[in-house]
Formats: sequence, structure tokens, C-alpha cells
Amino acid sequence: MKVGKAGGKSKNKLKLASAPRAVVRARGQRRPSAPGADAVLTEIIRNGVIAVTEEMKTNLMRTAYNMIVYEALDFTVGLFTATGETVSIGLGLPMFIRGMAETIRAELRHFGPGGLAPGDILVTNDAYLTGSHLNHFTFSLPIFHQGVLVAFACCMAHWPDVGGTLGGVTTDIYSEGIQIPLLKYQSAGVVNQDLLDILRMNVRLPERAMGDLRAQITAVTTGERRFLELLDRYGRQPVLDAIARIMDHSEAAARARTRSIPDGVYEAEAYMDDDGVEVGKRIPLKVRVEVAGEEMTIDLSEVSRQVRGFYNSGATTGYACAQVAYKCLTSPTDYPINEGSFRSLKVVLAPGTIVSAVRPAAMRWWMTFPMTIVDSVFKALSTVIPERTIAGHHADLAVATVHGISPRDQRLFLASTGPVGGGWGAKLGEDGVSATVALNDGDTHNNPIEQLEAKYPLLIERHALRNDSGGAGEFRGGLGIEQIIRARAPVTVNMQIDRVHCPPWGLAGGLDGMGNQVTLRLQGQEITNLPNAKVLTQPLQPDDAFVVRTGGGGGFGDPLRRDPRRVADDVAQEYVSREQARQLYGVVIDEQGQVDAGATAALRAKLAQPARDRAPASRQ
Repeated sequence: MKVGKAGGKSKNKLKLASAPRAVVRARGQRRPSAPGADAVLTEIIRNGVIAVTEEMKTNLMRTAYNMIVYEALDFTVGLFTATGETVSIGLGLPMFIRGMAETIRAELRHFGPGGLAPGDILVTNDAYLTGSHLNHFTFSLPIFHQGVLVAFACCMAHWPDVGGTLGGVTTDIYSEGIQIPLLKYQSAGVVNQDLLDILRMNVRLPERAMGDLRAQITAVTTGERRFLELLDRYGRQPVLDAIARIMDHSEAAARARTRSIPDGVYEAEAYMDDDGVEVGKRIPLKVRVEVAGEEMTIDLSEVSRQVRGFYNSGATTGYACAQVAYKCLTSPTDYPINEGSFRSLKVVLAPGTIVSAVRPAAMRWWMTFPMTIVDSVFKALSTVIPERTIAGHHADLAVATVHGISPRDQRLFLASTGPVGGGWGAKLGEDGVSATVALNDGDTHNNPIEQLEAKYPLLIERHALRNDSGGAGEFRGGLGIEQIIRARAPVTVNMQIDRVHCPPWGLAGGLDGMGNQVTLRLQGQEITNLPNAKVLTQPLQPDDAFVVRTGGGGGFGDPLRRDPRRVADDVAQEYVSREQARQLYGVVIDEQGQVDAGATAALRAKLAQPARDRAPASRQ
């Protein structure tokens, strides 16, 4: 069994800027606060590093070539210490929280003492290092101040195409595209032209790939420039001391919140539909959480072994699952997101699982399973800290990828219709949010309908909330989305959606939400009997369509305790049908849309009888 400490340090012998920190400590012993860190300057630097990463993010958005970057925001930027500790991450994709830091640590080990110099920019898309897939290209720029390595600026962004098989289910990494090991894109200011030529030759749309590459370079050079401005203005050591103090503050906050969770061992289980190869064979997930004082251990060693299909992810993602859950539970609004927040977290992984996969496991659709793992951590702790947890959500990006030859210019196009968004789980005191992108992608946006229709031979017939999809409860789960997309030319569509058969669960007596669903409309007839929501290399002719229905969130609390007036409002908004208002909430709505108080009281008394299963079979 492999045991790792989230946020652990990497050893290196480079000439690094000194930061007054205790390097070695016993488990449970806090680090002393950084001496000499001025409180006022600390807050200036706190906001300064956030501003730096947000400007990196903005510049990348404004210069990128592909919609998945400039519209969907499928990227993350960050600043890191000279040893690879996270200083600040631009708000974006939560699951990237660990990938960039691990990449920088690997680069420090790989290039060794004296191997980095001013003007260097490093690159890789190693899926087993970043934990994700080959589409994520990561550029890192070592920042030198007066000849001393002081930090790194880093950017990880999604390239829509990196070669490899177009569509279908891959079963090994070699069929998924070009693999770039740890290399220097730029050495002492000189670009590696051979590398650029190799990249151009191995992607289908080289002009767009090179455009996004330049946008990422813009992001990391922005980070370098702005961070050096902070050092020049306030002094190198005072800034580094302030960063150390920020991390200590984050650590203290996380430890304090962890102490408020009752000690104990908590477990939860879930499953995924299948791996796309062995259709119908469920993928089991089991998480174990141990709380001991001010420290938490999240044990993911009992999740499924890596699978044949492309739903695996590397160990970096296993750590990220734990870190995302821990951050949400202990310090969700503590900014910047930095290494200190995770010093009180221990993560346990076993090699060769779906979140610690080893070569040559397929990784192309790496992001799907981790969402349910994070949800399961919340589920495990829901009975002891219900005020901080959330019911299950739709847990899938619900992306459809479409390719074909554009009638406009007779060139290949590659389109992505998601992430669609869906229902999030309710929590104590609050309904779940609707039509919101899944946990894995955080601040990622959906693609505007007008953009899709303008750029590609597609017509979006419908994009609407999915009635009755939210799980019933005292607090209702959020609603999913129904999206119908019609082809206007011959195209091929791929959908790799999961969580059809494991619907988003309710908590504390709340009912499950609807699961995800995919159907097809071929030659005017709707195909609804698909075994799952994975549709691979499906040809569509003009006027054929595919339908994606995302799940709703699970409910929280007994539905019979929901305020009848809120149920009536839900019916008026068409979030909930009159039938479900009666069957699940016990609320009778008259012809004028008002609550019939007498009939409601009588119906609720009847439904409250023991052993009454109120969930209709059709919801599954």
C-alpha cells in the first residue's frame, strides 16, 4: 500500500530562495509561524498573488484560439514556490489542484541542480504525472530574481486534439495521442523549434493548437512579470515570508475546522455504470475517512482497480480528489488556495486503481469517476457534519464531441457541446443549484448556443431545465438540463456519459435525483433503450439528433417537511409537476395554483405512515 502526505515536499539541490520554514515535524505538530512576516504586508501579498493568477487567467482567455479554453475555461493557472508548493491557483478547475504542483516537483527532480536557468519554459502532457489525460498541456516557467530561483508560474490547459484515435473507447494510452515527456519548450529564451514541428505534425488542427500554445506562454510570462514586480516593490525576503505566513494561516484554519468534526472512522460506497468496454459491469467505489483531532485521513485504496476503458486517472488525481473534498469541508472560502490548507490531510492510495492508474492504462476520459469519489467523501461524513455536506449531484460533464467535414469550408471540424451542467445536491437549509457544471470542473462554463450554431453544422433545438429531475426533500435537489442537438450535415458523435444507473443520492431522508440519460433520434424515431449513456462513433445524417438529459441533485431531509408554499412555487415554475407534488411531497395544489391546506394535511398524514416508499419507479 502506498501512503502519501498531501502537500509533501520534494528534495532538490537547486539554489533556491530561502523561506524561514520548519521542514521536519512530527505528525500533528504545527509549523511555527514564519518570523519577520509583517501582518499588513501579508495581506497585501495575499491579494497580490491572487491578482497575479487572475491576470494570468484573463490573458489566457483573451488570447486562446479554442472555445474550450476561451469560453468553457478548461484550464488552470498558478504560482508555486521554488520547491513546488502551491502559492495561489487561479479560480477554475478544482481537480487541477494537484497536477501542476506535482509537475513542477517532477521537473525539479528531472532537470536537477543547475538544470534550470532564466528564460527557460518547461512543457509536458504526461498523463500519469498530471493525473489527467494527454489533452492537458502544462507549461511551467521558473522565475528567477537576481539569479535566484524564487517561484514558478504554471498553466495547464486543454487542447481539443492531440492526435490519437478520433472517437470510440481507447484501451491504452498509446492510442490517445502524442506523449510529451518533461522537456524544455524554451531554453534560455530560445524556443525548441524541433518540438514545435513535432507538435504541429501530430495534431489535426495545428493552427489552433499553436494558438493555444502561445496563449499559455502568455499566461506564464504574465505570472513571471507580475510576481517579479511584487518582489521588486516589497523585497524578495519580505514577500517570501508573507507567503509562508499565508500558508500557516491556511493550515491553522483547516486544522481548527477539522477539530470540529467528531473523531471516528466514516465510510461510504457508490458505483459507476461501466467502463465503456464491459458494458453493464459496475465499477465499485469505496471511501474511508478517519478523523483524529486536527488531522484527517482520506483512504481511497479500496476503489476499483484500473479498468480497460478510458476512465482511469493517475495518482495525482487521487490526491486531488481528497484535497478538493477536504478543502470544501474545512476552508472553502480561504484564499488563495495554497499548500497550507492540506498539511493536516493524509491521503492513502493503492497503486493501479482508477485514481492511481499505471501505464499503459487508458486515461482519455479521466475526469468522470473522481466526481463521484468526492461526492462519496461528503456522503461518508454526512451524518456527523450535515451542515457542511451535500447530497449527490449529477457528477458528469455530459459532454458530446462531434466531428465531421464543415459544409462551409470543407475542412475537418472538432466540436464539443458541453459541459452541459446539471443538478447539484441539496444541503441542510438550502435547495440544490440547477443547471450547474459538475464538481470536477468548478468554474468551467458551458459553450454558448450561438457560438456552437455559428461555428459548426449543428442546431440546438432545446436547452431547458429537466422537469422533476431534482430529488424530493425538505430541501429539493437542483434540476438537470435537457438538451436536443440536431445535425445539419453528416457528422459523427461520441458521448461518454456515466451515472445513469447510480442516481444522485439523497441525504437525511431526502430522495434520489434522476440519473443522466442519452437518447438518439434517427430518421425521425427516438432510440431510448440504450444500455447506458455511452454512444460511440455514432453517425448522424442531416435532421438526426441526439438528446442529453443530465441528472438532478439528491434531496435533503424528509419531503413531507417541505413548506407547502415552496412546493406550490416549484409547481408554478414547472420545476416540479403536480403529480410529484402529490406523490412525493404530499401537497395538493388546486386549479388556481394555491395550496389546499386541508387536503394537504390529510394526504401528508397518510403518506407519513411507516414503511411507505414514496419514490416512483419511473425516476430510476
